[in-house]
Amino acid sequence: MSFEAAITRLPHPFEPDLGDEALAAAPWAKGQIAELIRGTGGSSPYLGGLIRKEAGWLEGALDNPQDTLAALWSDLRGLEGDPGVPLRQAKRRVALLSGLADLGGVWPLEQVTGTLTDFADLAVQIALREAIGREVKRGKLPGATEADIATAGGMVVFAMGKMGAGELNYSSDIDLICLFDESRYGRNDYHEARASFIRATKRMSATLNDLTGEGYVFRTDLRLRPDPAVTPVCMAMEAAERYYESLGRAWERAAWIKARPCAGDPEAGARFIDALRPFVWRKHLDFAAIKDAHDMRLRYRETKGLTGPITLPGHNMKLGRGGIREIEFFTQTRQIIAGGRDPDLRVRGTVPGLRVLAEKGWVPPDVAETLTGHYRAHREIEHRIQMVQDAQTHALPGNEEGFARLAALAGRDLAELKADLKARLEDVHELTEGFFAPESRSEPQVPSALEQSPLVARWPSYPALRSSRAVEIWGRLRPEILSRLGRAAKPEEALTAFDGFLAGLPAGVQLFSLFEANPQLVDLLVDIVSVSPDLARHLSRNAQVFDAVIGGDFFAPWPGASAMAADLAARLGAEDDYERRLDLARRWQREGHFRIGVHLLRGLSEPQEAGQHYAELAEAVLAALFPVVQEEFARKHGPAPGRGAVVVGMGSLGAGRLHARSDLDLIVIYDADGVEASDGPRPLPARTYYARLTQALITAMSAPMAEGKLYEIDMRLRPSGNQGPVATSLTAFTEYQRENAWVWEHLALTRARVVAGPDDLAAEVEARRRELLAGPQEQAHVLGELSKMRARIAAAKGGGDPWDPKLGQGRMQDIELVGQAGALLSGKARRRTARGLAAAAQEGWLTREEADHLAATYRLCWSLQIGARLITEGALDPEELGVGGCTFLTGLAGVEGPEALREKLAQMSGRAAQIITAALPEPEA
Repeated sequence: MSFEAAITRLPHPFEPDLGDEALAAAPWAKGQIAELIRGTGGSSPYLGGLIRKEAGWLEGALDNPQDTLAALWSDLRGLEGDPGVPLRQAKRRVALLSGLADLGGVWPLEQVTGTLTDFADLAVQIALREAIGREVKRGKLPGATEADIATAGGMVVFAMGKMGAGELNYSSDIDLICLFDESRYGRNDYHEARASFIRATKRMSATLNDLTGEGYVFRTDLRLRPDPAVTPVCMAMEAAERYYESLGRAWERAAWIKARPCAGDPEAGARFIDALRPFVWRKHLDFAAIKDAHDMRLRYRETKGLTGPITLPGHNMKLGRGGIREIEFFTQTRQIIAGGRDPDLRVRGTVPGLRVLAEKGWVPPDVAETLTGHYRAHREIEHRIQMVQDAQTHALPGNEEGFARLAALAGRDLAELKADLKARLEDVHELTEGFFAPESRSEPQVPSALEQSPLVARWPSYPALRSSRAVEIWGRLRPEILSRLGRAAKPEEALTAFDGFLAGLPAGVQLFSLFEANPQLVDLLVDIVSVSPDLARHLSRNAQVFDAVIGGDFFAPWPGASAMAADLAARLGAEDDYERRLDLARRWQREGHFRIGVHLLRGLSEPQEAGQHYAELAEAVLAALFPVVQEEFARKHGPAPGRGAVVVGMGSLGAGRLHARSDLDLIVIYDADGVEASDGPRPLPARTYYARLTQALITAMSAPMAEGKLYEIDMRLRPSGNQGPVATSLTAFTEYQRENAWVWEHLALTRARVVAGPDDLAAEVEARRRELLAGPQEQAHVLGELSKMRARIAAAKGGGDPWDPKLGQGRMQDIELVGQAGALLSGKARRRTARGLAAAAQEGWLTREEADHLAATYRLCWSLQIGARLITEGALDPEELGVGGCTFLTGLAGVEGPEALREKLAQMSGRAAQIITAALPEPEA
């Protein structure tokens, strides 16, 4: 489509005589292009002057603007010598072409701002190349040759603000930060190199910034660098990184969202951006950023005198109420809140930012669409304000004549333009102000007994309320929290549990900000502390798991082990440091763990489902982390010899049913496939290799780190128990199971399941398991051994606590052994207890009614076990649990009250014990 055919709007000549002068300078212009030139020249003295100066070039440029720009870029890249005059000429031409394309509606806003930014990038690159080239040719940059000019000897220019986002406005200045990679220079050369880079930066800035007879290229601002009052215009990356880590402020975090390397050494720039990632993108949801952003907005307004109601004359379209900055802050703050957890939110542009925030559920789609429309309209008005005189201003005209000129340049009716402007400004203000400064909620009613409690009186002494910022937020939260605690079944119990939570918090600002921005989390916290003081104390040490509730899919259906393993693997793949990977896995697991517990606590999942979810979470962790451990181990000792190794889940993990405090029973099976040793910097014999790899996995899973530990690991179910090697070859494992294994080891094998490792080896291990279990078993021998085991357990553990669902005859462990015996004697590789019991009924040594009763008792015991392990670490004691905990447990068991639960447990387990005793032979004396 030709330029003329793409015209969708036209400016009107505010001063027709000036419009005629502009058209006279371009006698070749016809039709709508002539009208565009006349309207532009008649309303913008600046653009009228450019038309008169560049009319000859413009004629060809409008034939094919894209080819014209490409040729212009190419000519500039080939420049030699001082680029000052050619860059200024190019600036005039880019300003004229993009201005006409903007006013005529030929290009959308993003293409206009993108073209201006592309030229800014190229201008900075050319100016830096010339400046660094001078230093190199004069021998002032230590060790540098002409080959180093292309990468500026390790210097990087970062485009900040609108230039970084590709959103330069029509008369924008450019914000740059200049750094250099000090690691390229030895200690003796550092100061000389630093001085050279400072000179080059000043020359680059002058090339762009100085006003000459040919004009200027870009007003250049270098003041966004760290502490600009005392630091040089170009500083070492290491010094800048130290500054941001220790002294970086909220506005600087926001600024680096949009930053990108635009000139110099791109690899060094990418490394610095990556090093700064923890400063910009916090690993937890950062709702405290809302307050920071609100404070920044208020300071801007007060400093610039922009407070008060929206009135159009003189209103600042950028910084004033309802202006461009409101939309940018609204977008950037949400990105800062969640971008540490979700890399998809780390986009630079405002419109792309709104789009991805809507896609991820952080902004309602209709709000994102509305703000996007207002942002584009605001930016176009901003451009027309600046086009009048090429002034770096964002203020609307202060008189009617100025508004009439603006309306003419926009090609709009004056009254309609004013009404539209005011409506858009007010709409933006209404949509964004509620986010930054929500209306105060009505003061909740606080029970006097809680208000006057000694526990409440001591809260100000807690670590979480150490800072003035935390105290400020807490002052707003405290009445609401006390009110909700007062609505608990037992307010005093809930208050005591909440006190334990608050006392254990090491800091409060982030969590209190999270609660203030998401009041539903207070309800969830009160639910948790009302049920389990123990869980409340655990949460105080791991409060960041509340982030997951806001993440969008917390209450979605459970994704399953495969999807979760893929998600964790992708996250681990984005990190390159081993310890950071291990900590990331711990945070990820903790959030999944919390999600399962909350679903069970709130009745969103049944005990059987929750047990499966805990097991799938552990399986996902192992499946994703084992390759990471192998990769790290291979750095020293080479890839795994042979076919590799698999991790086999035993016990409850193998059966796919864990609770909140389960450890993991594992064995590792490898196949060296005849390879004697690894091939790496420090090779190891195959057997030693896999033993040490297994130890590395155990350490990765169970070592206490900054983010805690993942799971306790138990390897005692491997062949020969603690006396055997921690990793077993497939051949040795098979031979041991065939020739030397005890009956109890065959029982344990019925629940074994490969949870990590290469698919082909996993399939073979499973085939061997099935083959081993399919072998003939003598029923009398198996049941006799089971009877002996049962007697030994009773002798060691006694009759068990009446509230213990696991230990004791007729309880979980007892029934699990019977189920395993049923699976073993059936010759089938059944892992679940219920299926093993059904097999025993089919084999005839239990009746169907007996198997059903054992299965029902097992379900009751499991419900009690998973519920108890969620809310308490110690022995189950209704007196210690309180009303909330007892109500939760009895609800899982389907009874009313603790006494009814105790009676039901005793009756069912008593009957189960009788069934098992009758089915087994008398143990030998």
